[in-house]
Parts: sequence; structure tokens; C-alpha cells
Amino acid sequence: MLFQINSMSQIFGWFLVFAGLIIMNEIGRRTKAGGVLCFVVIPAILTVYFVAAHLGAFGGANNPTVAYMDGWFHYFKLYAADIGCVGFMMIKYKWGIGKEKWFAWFPWFIVAANILIAVVSDMESALAAYAVTGDFSGAWWASNEGVFIYGGWWNILNAAAGVINIFCMTGVVNLYTSKDKNQSDMLWPDMTVAFIIAYDLWNFEYTYNNLPTHTWYCGFALLLAPTFANALWNKGAWIQNRANTLAIWCMFAQVVPLFQISKTFSVLPSLYEGADGMAAIDMYSKAIELFSSGQGKTIAANQAMEAFGITANPTAQGVVAFCALFANIICISVIIKRSIKMGKNPYANDVWGGTKDYEEAMERVAQ
Repeated sequence: MLFQINSMSQIFGWFLVFAGLIIMNEIGRRTKAGGVLCFVVIPAILTVYFVAAHLGAFGGANNPTVAYMDGWFHYFKLYAADIGCVGFMMIKYKWGIGKEKWFAWFPWFIVAANILIAVVSDMESALAAYAVTGDFSGAWWASNEGVFIYGGWWNILNAAAGVINIFCMTGVVNLYTSKDKNQSDMLWPDMTVAFIIAYDLWNFEYTYNNLPTHTWYCGFALLLAPTFANALWNKGAWIQNRANTLAIWCMFAQVVPLFQISKTFSVLPSLYEGADGMAAIDMYSKAIELFSSGQGKTIAANQAMEAFGITANPTAQGVVAFCALFANIICISVIIKRSIKMGKNPYANDVWGGTKDYEEAMERVAQ
């Protein structure tokens, strides 16, 4: 069991997030006006809000964004995702440098950069555990985000899966615009279900390891939304859907952080054994206290969790890490085999031609 589900409000919260992401993605992708509104106008307004809040407006230190989401990582993820959304619109609508062939490398670069950031985060967790125990068997540490994280060898396995995943993105320069009336989608036909499964397993484990108190939403719901759309009605546009939903979620989470950590909607993973209905917010202040005092990566974090009556159950972390690594090894192995058989560079050429996913995506390409 991956999560501790204790009430219907937690399930309701998940469906709200999932449905909201699907709806906002459709608004953002179907028209130029919708895309500009979601990924240019709203982020610009929020930037003014973030700066003002950081400078003391809107409640100052008591403002939810400042109190719970003022770390650099959250801002980085939001703007990195939004830059990706704008870049993808430039490609599909042929705006500016979006029409240049060399700019086709932009999606690969932005995804690879985000994966590498997550890989570094996984390794930070592993090294934090090592600092406490002298090995990678597992230990609690308190992050600057106010979360108690349990690091260990599973982080190393998932970091390896992430590095491999970067090289599972093939057919990099073969990007297209869909042939529907509004030219709704940027299509990457060679990004088939093989990559999507490998990515989803890796990214879910990343959130489960490093954003454990948020992963019911930012791991489970957020990853399923673009995969669901790609499977049912938007074949070939998974990476666009992923960027759109990620940016939308980051904007929402930045403005309404209490949604995912309050007692009403917060869902803890099975890692926090003995939490007995506690929410992420119950541990937040202690985690911040330890981090601020320089004790975040010391035995004090383990002692704090003992005082809460919580013991670590990292079974799910280990199982999912093995699954993520296995899926990415299988994916890259098939890519290598197919590229050798074709005698072609898998990054400058498509390697999944002839597969169902690839052919269905190509049927949507504007000629």
C-alpha cells in the first residue's frame, strides 16, 4: 500500500486535482488565446504577487506562499515548466525561433534539465542519510521545505533510473504540429508509451522519495493526467500535456499550499508508519526548526520522528525504485537494439516506427 487513505475528503481532493488539471490543460492547449492566458498572462500576474508577498504584502510572513512555498526549488519548477509550455507553443505555432530546426532540441533540453535537477535531489537524500548513519540503509532528515524525508539506497537506484531516462527520449528533432483546425498540439511521435511508462515510474518514485507529503497529488494525480489524455484523445502530445499540467499544478500549489498539507486533504505515504491521522502540517514547524538550526541532516531528525511516534516503512520506496530502474533499463535496451538494427542515430531519427503509438501519433501530423 502506497498511501494512508483515512477519509473521503482525501479521495475527493485527488479527483478535484485530476479533473482540474485535465480541464486546464484543455483550455491551455486548444487555442492560442487559451495558451497565452494560462502560460503568459497568469504567470505574469502571479510573478507580481510572489514578489509583493515576499516583500511583505498580502500578510507578509503569514502569507501561505511565503510561509510554506518560498523556497527556490518551488519557484524553479514553476518557471521551468512554464518556459517549457511557452517554448512548445512557439514550436507548434511556428512563432519566432520556434520555426527554426535547431529549436527542436528545446523540448529535450528542458526535460533533461528537469530530470537532472531531480536526480541531484535524489542524491541529496541519499547523502543526507549517509551523513546520519554512515551507510545508505536509511535515515530521516529535515528539508528546507518543512518535510521529513527518509533517504537511503532507493534514492541512488532512482537517480540511476533518471539518468537513463534522459537517453530514452528519441526522435528528438522530429517534432510536428497537429493537423486540426486550431493546430492544437505539438507532437513528438517517437515519445511512445514505452518512454511514458519509464518516465512515470521514475518521476513517481522521485516525488515519493523527496516530496512525500505532496506525492498523492504532485506524483499520482499530476502524472496520471497527461498520461490519461495521451492514451485516450491526444496521442503524441504527452510531453506538451506534461509541461502544461506541471505548470498549472505548480501555480496552484504555490498560491494555495495548504490544500495539500492541511488535515482535510493531506495524504501521507505508507512511509510514515504510526502517523495515525497526522497531516504534513503537523510536522512542518519541527522540520523547519531543525533545518534552520543546522540539525536537519543529523540524528536529531530521527529523534524528532520518534517523538512523533513515527517509524519509517521504506518498503514501497524500495519496490518502486526497482520498478523504475528496471523499466528504464528495458526501455533503453530496446532503443539500442532497434537503432542498431536500423543503423541510425536514435536521437536524430525515430526508432519506434511501426508501433501502434507511433503510427497513431503520425496520423495526427499536419502535412
